Amino acid sequence: MNETSDVSADLCAYEVDDAVAILSFNRPESMNGMTGNMEVAYFERLRQAEADDDVRVIVLTGKGRGFCPGADLAHEAGTDDHSLPNRTIPRTTPLDIAKPMIAAINGACAGVGLAYALQCDVRFAARGVKLTTAFARRGLIAEYGMGWLLDRIAGRAVALDLLLSGRVILADEAARLGIVNDVVEPDELMTRVFAYAADLAVNVSPASMATIKHQLNTEPELSAHDALANAEALMAESLAGADVAEGVGSFLERRQVDFPPLGRGTRFGWMDR
Repeated sequence: MNETSDVSADLCAYEVDDAVAILSFNRPESMNGMTGNMEVAYFERLRQAEADDDVRVIVLTGKGRGFCPGADLAHEAGTDDHSLPNRTIPRTTPLDIAKPMIAAINGACAGVGLAYALQCDVRFAARGVKLTTAFARRGLIAEYGMGWLLDRIAGRAVALDLLLSGRVILADEAARLGIVNDVVEPDELMTRVFAYAADLAVNVSPASMATIKHQLNTEPELSAHDALANAEALMAESLAGADVAEGVGSFLERRQVDFPPLGRGTRFGWMDR
C-alpha cells in the first residue's frame, strides 16, 4: 500500500470504514485553503485508496467548516515545500482513479477546490454552501481543466456563465444547474453520503463501476455506432467474467452478493492498456 510523504502526511486525513475511504482536506485553520503540500497529500491518499483492497468507494470532504475555498493566497511556502500546482504528481491523478469518488461538499468550495469536487463522480452539498469558479475575478483562466469539466457536467451555457462571471452560487442553484447531485441539510450531509457510498461498496461490482467510469470517459468522443459497438464488446467480456456469475447467482439464491475486490474479479481488456 502506498504511504504519504512525511512533509504532507497530515494534510489529507485518511480513514476507512466498511470499505469506504474518507479523505479529508485537513487545514481547517484556513478553511482548507489549498497548498502544494496539501495537493500532493491528496493525490497520495487517492493512490493509497486505489491500491487498498479494503476500499471500494472514496469520499472526499474537508475538515472543519470548509471544503476547499481555492488556493491559500496568504500561504507562504517554505523552500522545501511543493509549489501549487505541484510538479511531483500529475494533476490528472483524480481522473485516473478507477474506484467511484464522491464529494461531500461541507463548506466553501471555490477555484481548485471546485475543480476537485467536479473531478469526483457524484457530488452532494450541504444546504447553504457557496460555490464559485473565481478564476476570472483573479485575472486567471479556467484552471485545472475547469472548462472541460463544467462543459462536460453542466453544458456550455452553464460553463460560460460560471467561468466568465465568477459569480457565487449556493448549493440549491448548483443542484438546479446539474453541478451537484443532491443538497442535504448540513448536519445530515455525511450520514447521507456515507449511506450512498456504503450501498455501492456492498452491493455493486467494483469491476462494473470501474468499467462504467471508463465508458463515460471514452465513449462520448465516439460516434453513436462506435459507442454501441464498444459497449457490446464490453458486455461480452462481462458475461464471461466472475462478477456476472456472482451477481446472477446471488440473485437466484436470494443471498447477499459478494463481489471480489477490483482487479480480482472480472478483468476487462481496457484495464491492461
